[in-house]
Amino acid sequence: MPHLSRRARRAVLVVHVAVSVGWLGLTLGLLALSITGYTASPDTAAAAYRSMKIFGDWLILPMALGSLVSGLVLALGTAWGLARHHWVYVKFWLTLITVLLSVFALRPGINRLAAQAAAGTPTPDVGLLIAPAVATATYFFLTAISVLKPWGPTRRGRRLRHRRWSQSA
Repeated sequence: MPHLSRRARRAVLVVHVAVSVGWLGLTLGLLALSITGYTASPDTAAAAYRSMKIFGDWLILPMALGSLVSGLVLALGTAWGLARHHWVYVKFWLTLITVLLSVFALRPGINRLAAQAAAGTPTPDVGLLIAPAVATATYFFLTAISVLKPWGPTRRGRRLRHRRWSQSA
C-alpha cells in the first residue's frame, strides 16, 4: 500500500484517536452500568442493563470496527507498518481480539441481561462485570503503548531499516 499523504494521514489519525478514545469511554460507561447492575436494586439493575443494550446495539460495533480499520490504514499507509514495530503489532492483535470479544461475547451477554431485565428478572452476571473491566484496562494499555512506542522494531523492521540504509549509502 502506498504511503498516505500528510493530509490523509492526519485525517485518519484524528479519526483513529477519536474512535479509540470513544471506545474507551464507551467501555468505561459499560463498566459503570455493569457495576450499578451488579450492586443495585433489581429496578435500578434493570435500567442499567437496558442502558447497556442501547450502547451495545448502537455504539460497540461502530467504535470497535472504526478503531480497527483506522489503525490498519495508519499502519499500512505510514512508515510504521503493521509488522515493523512490536508496539504496532501488539496493538493490532489486541485490538482484533477485543473487537472479536466485543462482537461475540460482550454484545450477546448484554442482550441476555437486557432480555432478563425486560422480563422483570434481571440476574447480575459477574462475567459482564469482568469483561468491561478487562477491556478498559486493555484500552488504557493500548493507549500507553501508542504514546510510549516501546520495544523497538521487529526483526522484519530491523531488516527493512538495514536494507534502506544500505541502499542510501
